[in-house]
Amino acid sequence: MKKLILLLVVFVTTNSFVEKENSFGTGEFIKLRIHYGLVNAGFASLEVKESTRNNRKVHHVEGKGWTVGMAKFFFEVKDDYQSFFDKETGRPYQFLRKIDEGGYTKYQEGFFNQNNSTVRVKDYKNNTENTFSVPENVQDIVSAFYYLRNHPEVDNLKNGESIAIDMFFDDETTKFKLKYLGEENIKTKFGKISCKIFRPYVQAGRVFKEEESLTVWISNDDNKIPVRVKASLAVGSLKADLDSYSNLKHAINFK
Repeated sequence: MKKLILLLVVFVTTNSFVEKENSFGTGEFIKLRIHYGLVNAGFASLEVKESTRNNRKVHHVEGKGWTVGMAKFFFEVKDDYQSFFDKETGRPYQFLRKIDEGGYTKYQEGFFNQNNSTVRVKDYKNNTENTFSVPENVQDIVSAFYYLRNHPEVDNLKNGESIAIDMFFDDETTKFKLKYLGEENIKTKFGKISCKIFRPYVQAGRVFKEEESLTVWISNDDNKIPVRVKASLAVGSLKADLDSYSNLKHAINFK
């Protein structure tokens, strides 16, 4: 489950969408309930706030992940992922990653310089600081979700087609690839929601069983919020469902 709760939310959130009008605004809140097999394992949430960077109003997103009940007893998780990114371009200015996952801890803060294509990462746990070269328009793990929600290409994908973006995570840039699989109506506690289905390509190994282990369902409307996630893990399986939401910018497409 290391890095899992927030990563899943982000994978979930990698599904993007129309630049004509932003799919989200300040105050948006999304929470997912996560099950590991039959066990209610925890929750993950994303909240959009507002802040200031370089004398500009920017989006400030706080992503939280935490275990509950028996899962907390056996493997406690407290994750805090944050991102500050430009309201117009979606480019990140800063990220924060502070996690405690069963005793595995990490505390990093990154500062992007989009003009010279670098990111300066401070590691507070190890008391180090390093600067990395990154591609143009690189995203962090949280800003990627919101960048993709307003992306001009994803809504036009046909079954089997993919889109890829550059994402900086764990001190390196990776190509994050997302494949479109079609549409499905998903039954939720709020009613049936029309969804688009995507498959993010993940790294097989310690957490995920194989590259195509993760499937996500995103609302087929102007919000593009995560509705369901399923994952085949190296040990067991995981499912996450939309548990609550508030201050969405658009109406949900119920069926």
